[in-house]
Amino acid sequence: MAKLHTKRHGRSKSRKPVLKEGMPASTALTSDQVEKLIVDYTKQGIKPAAIGERLKKEHSIPYIKQATGKRLMQILKENQLAGKIPPDLMDLMTKAVNLTKHLELNKRDVHGAIRLERIKSKIWRLTKYYARTGALPENWRYNYQEAEILVRGKE
Repeated sequence: MAKLHTKRHGRSKSRKPVLKEGMPASTALTSDQVEKLIVDYTKQGIKPAAIGERLKKEHSIPYIKQATGKRLMQILKENQLAGKIPPDLMDLMTKAVNLTKHLELNKRDVHGAIRLERIKSKIWRLTKYYARTGALPENWRYNYQEAEILVRGKE
């Protein structure tokens, strides 16, 4: 992602190491077993980022795409388990709702107010991206009241 206040993209990039054989020999799971694990973890209420971490730590699967040939969200969409709102946008909305509740109680928290504006800015940028890619409807807009209902409904 480009930096917010410059026109340059930055030079630091993270690249995944190239594995020549595909999956490491230490994993004894097939792609169907990995997909079943992902579906089971999602049904337990675990978020996609935590699923990736759990597969890495407990089952020694470094990359889901190399293990299954599909990305995590593709697997969730195939099994009708993906939410209507992408997980990264939902996490930002959760942060915004919690911080707004905090600011209602602590009106003099200037740093929190600035942080809330930054979070809202990230939400708006992600909204434009997801509307452009088709993951959200074109007319979808962030609204605090609707976000609060969505966030409280997830808990």
